[in-house]
Amino acid sequence: MSCLPTPSVQPGEATRESSSGLDPASTMEKMIDLLQAKDDTSRFVGLALLKSVLDNGQLAHDSENLRLLWEAMSPKFLDRLLRAQQSEKVNKTESKNMVDLAVAVLHTFTILLSEESRKEKRLTGRTGPLVKAVVQSSPETTKLILQTILTIVSQPEGAVELLHIHDLSPLIELASQDPLVLEIINYTWLNASLIPAEIQAVRENIDNIIPSLVVVFKGTDGVTFLNFLGDLIPKLEPDALPKNPKWLKSLILLLRNLASSKPTAAGRTAYTKLAAALLQAYPTTCPELLFEENTSGGMDSKPFSYLFVNLLLIDLRSSFPSLLGQLNSSDYPSTSQRLAAAFDVLSSFIGFLVRSLDDEGLSSGFSLAPDLLLKLRKDIAETVSLTIEYLRDRWDASVAGVSGLHPEARTGAAATSEGTRLTLTWESMKDNVNADPLVLAGIRALAIWIREDENENLRNESAGLMDMFLELYKSGSQSSLDFRYPVLLALEAILIAEESVEIFLGQAGWETLALDLKSILQIISDSATNTSAKLAETNRGLQIVRVLLVVIDSPATSFPREDWMTIVTTTAAMKVSSSIPLSAILEFQIAMLQLSSALLSKAAGGMMKRYITSYAALLGLVNQLKTQTNEMADEIEAAELRGMLEDVALDLGNLR
Repeated sequence: MSCLPTPSVQPGEATRESSSGLDPASTMEKMIDLLQAKDDTSRFVGLALLKSVLDNGQLAHDSENLRLLWEAMSPKFLDRLLRAQQSEKVNKTESKNMVDLAVAVLHTFTILLSEESRKEKRLTGRTGPLVKAVVQSSPETTKLILQTILTIVSQPEGAVELLHIHDLSPLIELASQDPLVLEIINYTWLNASLIPAEIQAVRENIDNIIPSLVVVFKGTDGVTFLNFLGDLIPKLEPDALPKNPKWLKSLILLLRNLASSKPTAAGRTAYTKLAAALLQAYPTTCPELLFEENTSGGMDSKPFSYLFVNLLLIDLRSSFPSLLGQLNSSDYPSTSQRLAAAFDVLSSFIGFLVRSLDDEGLSSGFSLAPDLLLKLRKDIAETVSLTIEYLRDRWDASVAGVSGLHPEARTGAAATSEGTRLTLTWESMKDNVNADPLVLAGIRALAIWIREDENENLRNESAGLMDMFLELYKSGSQSSLDFRYPVLLALEAILIAEESVEIFLGQAGWETLALDLKSILQIISDSATNTSAKLAETNRGLQIVRVLLVVIDSPATSFPREDWMTIVTTTAAMKVSSSIPLSAILEFQIAMLQLSSALLSKAAGGMMKRYITSYAALLGLVNQLKTQTNEMADEIEAAELRGMLEDVALDLGNLR
């Protein structure tokens, strides 16, 4: 191996001597000859000359010559220059010049090279030496190194290269000083996880890196770090996340410390987004770690969960008055994401609180003093009420024009001096309301709360959103966000009131849900549909049946309408699979039988007679499904389903 060059002149001087009196073609030829020379001194001079030419911008648009020069350089020589500061044979000044020169040239090439060239090993293979060169580099060179690595890992090939570097401590130690380090890690994990073969390596890397980052950010407010993870975790492939990470507890401790320290606006955004991301990623273990402990680190001796949720509620309530005015501002998307995250944390807390109150045997002994519980209930109810008001205004501003107006009464868009807008709206934004994460998260939190809290006023207020609920439901999976399941959860609670049922029917709610039921039956009977998709459809189908049963059982429903009875014929035409059944699909098909039985039992005498031919088909389905339950592996679950089928058979028998 050649020894490192010991230049007698500085790189700039070598460049001036080498390039004087040469035309561009001669300079190009000279550089290639020097770069391809056998001795390192000539290579160093050629590299110095190349840096000068690159700095002058002469090759910025000359992709052919740029490629020739790139291929003329020896990767091994560049690596030796990058390691110069680790050599005891070279003095500090000369080693610094060598590293600075190699980094500067690589940095420029990462900018100028084509995308294809940036994927090649000739560039990505320099990642390891660049990481090691960070240790003793000057602040200016360190910045260039980080920028160069960031460009490399922006491609999956470069991300994989960094992923498999054993020691990343030189980078990690800089994480609290330079945000580029976290950006590098972000691109590395996201891009490497796009390659199925690297998923496990990403998972292991996350498990190794996050504890180190927690240590690095210890003693700081951790805002940058928490914000980084809050943005990253929702974007990662689920399989790339460790299943039961040991770092979760220490990370949540960092989050709790930030929330307890009267943080800035940036700090509030960071802990809110991270809490929502962790609760979504680890729904089993995270709620206990985040909410359960009763110690609060001296904050008025109140439980942390109480204080934390109150911070989120205050943020939500204080933000609503100005939100409509921000719809067209550049800040609205980030505000929407923060408040959506706050709603998601609130939804998780409500679920955790309900479970803890129902389960007296929780090992952790979570408890909330009665006065604090009452205060929290009042604050959540007030926040939900303001949420309903905002959602009404948000929907009217962007779509409806006025509360309760039937979709058919709306006119089309009109061209104005300010652009094309619906003629009945006074405000609109570039992005559709059904793509706003705040609207989805708000509806989800609203649905969970009104289901769990016996608050008739809130349910009546929620009924005023019926037109919005049904329109968002109809957008289905066609929009970027799927509102269907949260809307169904809300409807089940809202429709307890007679007036709400009348509003629901007036907005064609039954027709909307019945049409979706029909499509669900078609999807689950399609052999081309994968199992996970079938399960998602059947879960929604079960919830639709629950909502429609509430409508049928309501005092506001005297007799089913004629068009409702199509559900009976649709159910009678159901196909029972001959293969080993999925319990969820069996449960959904039984639910369809229960819905049909409920319709027939409440139908007027004449209508019942018109559907007499369906009875035999429905009873035949009952027998087929009983046979299916005999093939189930879980006998307890099978027995429950058979019990449901016997009830349906008894109801149908009483109707004949």
